[in-house]
Amino acid sequence: MAVVTPPTNESASVPVLTLESEFDKRMTQFRWVILTLVFLGTAVNYMDRLVLGLLAPDLKHRFAITDEAYGNIQAAFALSYAFGQLVSGRLLDWIGTKAGYAIALFGWSIASIFHIFARTAFGFGAARGLLGVCESPNYPAAVKVMSEWFPKRERAIGMGVVNSGTLVGAILVPLLVPPLVAKWGWQAAFLGTGLIGLAWLFFWIPIYSQPRKSRRVSRRELELIESDPPETTKKCPWLMLLAYRQSWAFIIGKFLTDPLWWFYMTWFPNFLNKQYGLNLSQLGKPLFIIYGMATVGSMIGGYISSIMLNRGFSVNASRKTAMLLCALAVLPVVFAANVSSLWTSVLLMGLATAAHQGFSANLYTLVPDMFPKHACGSVAGIGGSAGYFGATLFSSLTGLIIGRWTNQNYTILFVMAGTGYLVAFILIQLLAPKLKPALVDDEPAGFDVVQKG
Repeated sequence: MAVVTPPTNESASVPVLTLESEFDKRMTQFRWVILTLVFLGTAVNYMDRLVLGLLAPDLKHRFAITDEAYGNIQAAFALSYAFGQLVSGRLLDWIGTKAGYAIALFGWSIASIFHIFARTAFGFGAARGLLGVCESPNYPAAVKVMSEWFPKRERAIGMGVVNSGTLVGAILVPLLVPPLVAKWGWQAAFLGTGLIGLAWLFFWIPIYSQPRKSRRVSRRELELIESDPPETTKKCPWLMLLAYRQSWAFIIGKFLTDPLWWFYMTWFPNFLNKQYGLNLSQLGKPLFIIYGMATVGSMIGGYISSIMLNRGFSVNASRKTAMLLCALAVLPVVFAANVSSLWTSVLLMGLATAAHQGFSANLYTLVPDMFPKHACGSVAGIGGSAGYFGATLFSSLTGLIIGRWTNQNYTILFVMAGTGYLVAFILIQLLAPKLKPALVDDEPAGFDVVQKG
């Protein structure tokens, strides 16, 4: 459509024609295509990291690996992931989401394939360490995509979709791995998931760009993406972020809840094997139910806060309500180790994973809620690192509790898993009672800034 602009005193007498294409008048939805790519990348991420957990009962027997050694193998992944997260967020802020995510996914796909050469606990630990470093940029990249491609009111839904990718990966592993192992041996599981990751790069590299540089984004969609108040691009020193209570709210939330999720991911197959005698071919259906419920929980957790926002509730009330409901929903898992019925235990574990995912979707969304875009990757990286330092400690502790202290009794671990979210919620509320934006660009860091919630 041609719009005639009347001449001004400074313009020529000839009217100026401003052209608006039919494409720009449309509300494109390309941000959801970008979200789908991140969803698929996250699914691949979790497929690669969960194969070992599913194969653990068989590999522990085949290579004489103890529960304590298995706990240390998983701790090696968590520790390297934690150190990787310390720098991955900053690197993503520096080199950009497109290149950073592509390099990371290529690296972790190769690391997954390297598992086929392991024959000892040390060998598997080394492969897990490499995998952890390479996988560490995944969530900082997802947070940056949310800040670049989505307005605040859609970010919780977006993170819910991303989190559901972890569950899709968790669901696919017990469905795909047993047939691969039955036909070609255990090495095929690591090789197959590694190749899937390499295939993802053929979609990410040609499709991804920033919204303003994308020819697939109309002006109307760009206006929606950029509808939040403008933010400065001034750089923030990494250590300065630790001076803000908002940072510590996220860091402590991750430190307390990520270890519990890692327990769900890496020890549930062992628990079902020991408690109910399930072998590799029998684990598929229970794990499918557990992680399928978690997928639904991830979406519900994101929708609760987004619906509340759309109905006029504050960001603080919306996020906190969703997180509290999820923390309460985890509590019944404390009984999972003491019920005689396999399927009752499965449902309790499924409810716990669902509630975790809903809690996590909103926890990650607190970062762009409280920090400017240029700091999101760094804050997410610091928090993710804290989460996996916690997972390192909890993985080793789990191996000791199961293998040495309680003779395969999981009760104390499920009690810790059921109550940890309420503790995290209370501390987040104390540190950031109103989710006020961190004044990163307006004030120097210091004790006076720390006092502001």
